Amino acid sequence: MQPTLKPLSRRTFLQITALTGGGLALGLFDSPFALAQGPPRADLSPRAFIHIAPDGVITLMARAPEIGQGVKTMYPMMIAEDLDADWSTVRVQQADLDDSLYGNQSSGGSTGTQNNYLPLRRVGAACRQMLVSVAATRWAVPASECTTALGHVLHAASNRSFGYGDLASGAALLTPPALASVQLKDPKDFRILGKPQANVDNHAIVTGKPLFGIDVTVPGMLHAVIEKSPVYGGKVKSANLDAIQKLPGVRHALILAPAPAAGSIDTTTEPGVAIVAIGIEPGVAIFADTWWQAQSARRALKVDWDFGPGVTQSSENFAARAAELLKSPPANTLRSYGDIDAALASAAKVVEATYTYPFLAHGTLEPQGTTASFKDGKLELWTTSQSPGGGRSQAARALNIQPSDITVHICRSGGGFGRRLNNDYLVEAAWLAKQVGGPVKLLWSREDDISHDDYRPGGSHSLRAGLDAQGHIVAWRQHMATYGDGPRLVSSAGIDATEFPAGRVPAYALYTSTQPLILRTGALRAPGHNAYGFVIESFLDELATAANRDPLDLRLEILSATPVPMPAEANGRRMTDSLNPDRLKAVLQLVAEKSNWAARKPTPGHGFGIAAHYCHAGYFAEVAEVSVDSSNRITVHHVWAAGDVGSQIMNPSGAAAQVEGSILEGMSQMQQEITLADGRIQQSNYPQHPLVRFRQSPVIDIFWHLSENGPTGLGEPALPPVLPAIVNAVFSATGKRIRTLPLARSGFSFA
Repeated sequence: MQPTLKPLSRRTFLQITALTGGGLALGLFDSPFALAQGPPRADLSPRAFIHIAPDGVITLMARAPEIGQGVKTMYPMMIAEDLDADWSTVRVQQADLDDSLYGNQSSGGSTGTQNNYLPLRRVGAACRQMLVSVAATRWAVPASECTTALGHVLHAASNRSFGYGDLASGAALLTPPALASVQLKDPKDFRILGKPQANVDNHAIVTGKPLFGIDVTVPGMLHAVIEKSPVYGGKVKSANLDAIQKLPGVRHALILAPAPAAGSIDTTTEPGVAIVAIGIEPGVAIFADTWWQAQSARRALKVDWDFGPGVTQSSENFAARAAELLKSPPANTLRSYGDIDAALASAAKVVEATYTYPFLAHGTLEPQGTTASFKDGKLELWTTSQSPGGGRSQAARALNIQPSDITVHICRSGGGFGRRLNNDYLVEAAWLAKQVGGPVKLLWSREDDISHDDYRPGGSHSLRAGLDAQGHIVAWRQHMATYGDGPRLVSSAGIDATEFPAGRVPAYALYTSTQPLILRTGALRAPGHNAYGFVIESFLDELATAANRDPLDLRLEILSATPVPMPAEANGRRMTDSLNPDRLKAVLQLVAEKSNWAARKPTPGHGFGIAAHYCHAGYFAEVAEVSVDSSNRITVHHVWAAGDVGSQIMNPSGAAAQVEGSILEGMSQMQQEITLADGRIQQSNYPQHPLVRFRQSPVIDIFWHLSENGPTGLGEPALPPVLPAIVNAVFSATGKRIRTLPLARSGFSFA
């Protein structure tokens, strides 16, 4: 039977033949993956992913960007499991961006596990079936008599075996089976999935091998930096370009001016001015032989700025306006049921509080940057983007070329956390490469990264809840002051109408009011939930204290209530409440058991707190043990975490790293803030936007509740509960509530 193959481009042919060496290179997707947020197709062909060399070494392609979440290890594990490979013979290679081979290649939203678990396992199973077919034909036995193990096909009746390398060339001639028809392993027989596997890049990382975008070197490349307005939206009026271009190593200096409005005619003739594509911030670009020379020349820049309207914005004004909004009638109703006013009026006790949290920067360890080379109308990129396909489309529009004229190499990144979903740095590098007609490496400084981020939006919440005489919650009113234009909120400022405890208390209302914002915002790890978990779970602790109840019991009671149905439509879209209360109850009960919650009694200066949260299809509950000294310095001694992300933990080693990283990042967020004065970001580096240090890190114990649900991701859901667990523990230890972040705003700090 002749193989069924799609036509190959020259580049695809070269990629595959470079791998094959006489072995098996398994083919092309029949259609691309859906977007990262949606499920992939089930009818994939395995040929893009697997190469088996004659010596039995298996090379598996990692399709998605590795941003520290472990997919470069986990996705190949999925393939190798149902391929029945010997993991010690597996090598992993990062795939370039290629829609025809790999479909959508984004990373984000904790969607990777659920979107790839079955499709990639089926890819491995399809290849295994092809290898079995070849072996059965050679032995003249039914395929049903053959089994596989550790990279071999076995025929027990005749005590014969073939290594996969012996069968590879024959399998290359077969048509891959339909993936829906292949037989998958029973999870109880897994040899790879569910077993701790070291990250495939560990050795290269610890020995300093070039893996990251910051490591890329291209012959003849120039190094570029961009000086942007300290006020977002500002434009360059003039700059001392002549002086800059005389400095050591400097090759070019350009003013990046905004593109003319649609339909207007560009009449700019001034030398040294480049009209940039829409979406690229104006500024001054400096090109030099080394990055240090470019950055040194930048310090000598003298720029006359037109700051624009952004100069009017400040954190002080934001806070004053938020306070006014919370005292005024809400502008927008997200969800309301029951008679909230009557329920509050008749309650035996009413508890009120206002919670506030700041803007945050991502602070990725590797700053933003991309290397780009433009020649003869073609663009080549080396990038750390979480969304390289989107970046390619944006670059094509900016340069007025076709996406097919762009080659994208995906590099490992030093952290993403949502920042690299925005491809501004990629488009900048592409634009600069076109300006010089050659290779350019654009690298942001740490100060650039913190002062020109797309920030996690700040916000304030006014909460009122009513308790009856028995300490049951009878009413919950929540008013969020955030940023936007009327009902339209800025990116990542939205709160869902299903947010807990919506639908699980008798009377409920959730409102928003907005104020305008010029600053750019975007997704930060566990977007939205990293703030709302702090607000809601801390306030629940307040209610438990007011009711003289155990905060665990109060949460379990709410989760056991009969839910109020969601309206068919809310906020202009169809809404469903996807929270499974039994799963959240299960992780609460598990963490309570493992932390010995019932026996934990606070003493002066030493306390315990509990919190739980559901987001990104994952359920986590956490208990924190803290002590607080006389100077309000907090030591977090221990965090117990219990999670439910479905029926299978893919890589226990990687899963533990994700939970530990989430907890430490959540602690970092408790001491970080971005503030503005006269439109300028006041923080510039880690001393002003600190990360948790090793000495501040607690002991972390992780426990899994394996449920009957399909496996889901781990990048986000473990983060939100740690913030309220710690502040609730601080109250347990001191009797003082932390309602404002960062900790310093409430008079606290980490020791």
